Amino acid sequence: MSTFKLPSRLVLEPAPGRTTNERFSCTDDRLPDSACRILDPDSGRIHGFAVVDNTRRGPGLGGIRLARDLTLGEVKRLARVMTLKNSGANLPYGGGKSGLIADPSFLDQNPELKSDLISMLAEAMFELASYVPAPDMGTDERDLQIIHEVYSRRGAGSQGFRGATGRPAEDGGIPIDGWGLTAHGLLAALETLEKIDDRFKIKNSRVVVQGYGNVGSFTAIKLQQAGALIVGASDIHAGLWNPQGLNVDELNRVRHSPQGLQNYTGEIQKKFTGKNLDWLMEAPCEFLVPAARPDSITSRNADRIQCKVILQGANTPSNKMTEYYLNNRRGILSLNDFIVNVGGVIGCAVEMKMASDPEYRDKVRKTGTRTYLEDLIYSTVSRNVEEIFRRLKDSPEDTLFREQALGLAEERLDSKQKESWL
Repeated sequence: MSTFKLPSRLVLEPAPGRTTNERFSCTDDRLPDSACRILDPDSGRIHGFAVVDNTRRGPGLGGIRLARDLTLGEVKRLARVMTLKNSGANLPYGGGKSGLIADPSFLDQNPELKSDLISMLAEAMFELASYVPAPDMGTDERDLQIIHEVYSRRGAGSQGFRGATGRPAEDGGIPIDGWGLTAHGLLAALETLEKIDDRFKIKNSRVVVQGYGNVGSFTAIKLQQAGALIVGASDIHAGLWNPQGLNVDELNRVRHSPQGLQNYTGEIQKKFTGKNLDWLMEAPCEFLVPAARPDSITSRNADRIQCKVILQGANTPSNKMTEYYLNNRRGILSLNDFIVNVGGVIGCAVEMKMASDPEYRDKVRKTGTRTYLEDLIYSTVSRNVEEIFRRLKDSPEDTLFREQALGLAEERLDSKQKESWL
């Protein structure tokens, strides 16, 4: 990426074909509303993708991801997850996702270059009126503020409020990452599970966090505060394991530094790097938190996972068949992403409503914005987890949490009465 050359501009172009995973046929409701390539019109080079999966509940809300190996297939999967997240949480939004093929570390080291690239992306995506961008891996509140300003210059407010969400607090946004909102939903899921099933206890439990970024780090903090022991943590540089516990303050101190967790100076018993990095996920623990890229738990490592619960902090860290094997052959419960890691998207939805509805904004501020949000996230996740376990009691023994969660989300997506929990 050191030879990265900034394009002169970016444009959207419909992605060719309407490909899916179906071999022979596919119903229209399995296809995204729109799928685009983001490209440099001068060279024809593809720089990324944007997908709006479904707008039955409202515009497609979802984050912008930066990754060197990003594909259209990954963006489509993530956009579908956003549809399920928003419908499951009873938010007035559909699902969308976008991303650039780029090295986020390189761009973070070259902020002016990143700013120019994000501005070009905003100019291109302005034409996609059914998509509301938000932060995701590799993007933050400053990037979303740039997009919001481009949209404002282009006249986004002339036909009703439209902008980007997940912006800095000083600019009227809500600090999704700064307040650890996604992690708050994960905490709510585990505390609700603890009330439902006394086999699971947070206090004195061992936790492994794969992907020690904005979601993983705050999850570690919140679970430690609830009495858990963080025995494993990893980022793209190193995986650390100590059965006596890692120093969370030290992890948080070094995670933003060059080489990240490689700079950890606390006591460890094992360190994994390079191609062995994901071996950390096989460490013995009660709660495993995958909080990085998709497909970190597959048939390749399912036999070696040693936990009781997988708390999905990442989007699509595993698939249905893997979860079936883990649940019915290994006794490992998976709490699915589109139910438990909705804290960030709830924060984005609240921010958008506050920007367009003064009465709602006053109500939120009267309660206290952070208090209002944390209460809303906690109640949303808790209600949904309780409802899914209620349904599981009346289901065949081998039914997955995923299956009942999917049924719940699709019921709300298809309902003629679009309830909103905002």
